Amino acid sequence: MGHLGVLLFLLGGLGTLADICEIPEVNSKLVETLGQRLLPWIDWLSLEHLNPSIYIGLRLSSLQAGAREAFYLHILKLKYQQSFLSPRLAVNDDNRDDQAKPSMGQLALYLLALRANCEFVGGHKGDRLVSQLKRFLEDEKRAIGPNHKGHPRTSYYQYGLGILALCVHQKRLHDTVVGKLLYAVEHDHHLHRDHLSVDTVAMAGLAFTCLDDSNFNPSQRHRITLAIRTVREKILKAQTPEGYFGNVYSTPLALQLLMNSFMPGEKLGTACLKARTALLASMKDGAFRNALLISQLLPVLNGKSYVDLISPDCEAPRVLLQPAMENPSQTREVISVMLKVPSVLPPYRHSISVPAGSSLEDVFKKAQELGGFTYGTQNTLSGPYLTSVMGKEVGEREFWQLLRAPDTPLLEGIAEYTPKNGETIELRLVSW
Repeated sequence: MGHLGVLLFLLGGLGTLADICEIPEVNSKLVETLGQRLLPWIDWLSLEHLNPSIYIGLRLSSLQAGAREAFYLHILKLKYQQSFLSPRLAVNDDNRDDQAKPSMGQLALYLLALRANCEFVGGHKGDRLVSQLKRFLEDEKRAIGPNHKGHPRTSYYQYGLGILALCVHQKRLHDTVVGKLLYAVEHDHHLHRDHLSVDTVAMAGLAFTCLDDSNFNPSQRHRITLAIRTVREKILKAQTPEGYFGNVYSTPLALQLLMNSFMPGEKLGTACLKARTALLASMKDGAFRNALLISQLLPVLNGKSYVDLISPDCEAPRVLLQPAMENPSQTREVISVMLKVPSVLPPYRHSISVPAGSSLEDVFKKAQELGGFTYGTQNTLSGPYLTSVMGKEVGEREFWQLLRAPDTPLLEGIAEYTPKNGETIELRLVSW
């Protein structure tokens, strides 16, 4: 654990161990199984499937993918720089990879991936990428407005991610840009609607921690210090009886923040151990299959966080991942899943039969093949995002919510959730 290990040694005799967030070593086979789920993603080299988070997660983990990992970074550089720096994007059918430009959040992750390889952005191309990310933050700052009554065009999560990416590359931002995120944390109704977004506040906390460790924005130092403590307190208060911070999928990012923490009197260590126990149970149950979420969890299991990208250790030994052994194909039973869409006229309701183990997206595809059901998606780093159902497109500040009857929101996306026989899945158009 490096400096944290020294701190634990010094404070252990004082009885303050419970005030430090430490994640004990996890069974290596369990970690390896998690890493093996990333290997198929490394082989998908089209622009729409490239995910800088995968590279970051591996570099901050105890695992490596060897030559495939190095080639993945090469393709990231080639296609991201081409996409962001080309005067215009090619749109012919023979080069479909260039049709969709990555988002600014993806650019931020790309910059983090470069730091994970111990690279600083530099030169003309690097400066242009930094300038683009800075312009994005300036645009978001203007959208929020001088009185903080507006909202970012994307989200405060991407806002914090952008600040973090520039910080680890030692690029300074104006106090007014940092101040918008500080205000959002200080007045947390700006970060969520009716529930705390643990992911968002954790990302903000990581950005503030980087600024604090790098001695950036000295005039904001007091506010930054208080904001980091506020974020920690909010995350601890969001811990569920099972041990998760918010939910199972927001817990890894929350732990990335808390692992940098020392909070006297807060019983931080106990809360982190409880979260670790809950995560291990979920890992054993196969909960983590989304590439982005796995890449946020792997660093935690190695005692690392995105803040470590300030000074990454690129010589640390890592175990070479081997592809998982495939099980012989077996005839799978057929299950029935009820699909309901009450938000359209006439309402849709139909029972769909698919092989057991199918994802919810497989159910959608089968329903579309049968006729009477249509849907559309957009590729994101978190997987396919549902943009339309039965021809009904999401509007501004709307989304298609997935629920398991009678009224349980799904935490996984359509590509990860595996319905059980007899379940009813409802697609509900909601606004926020």
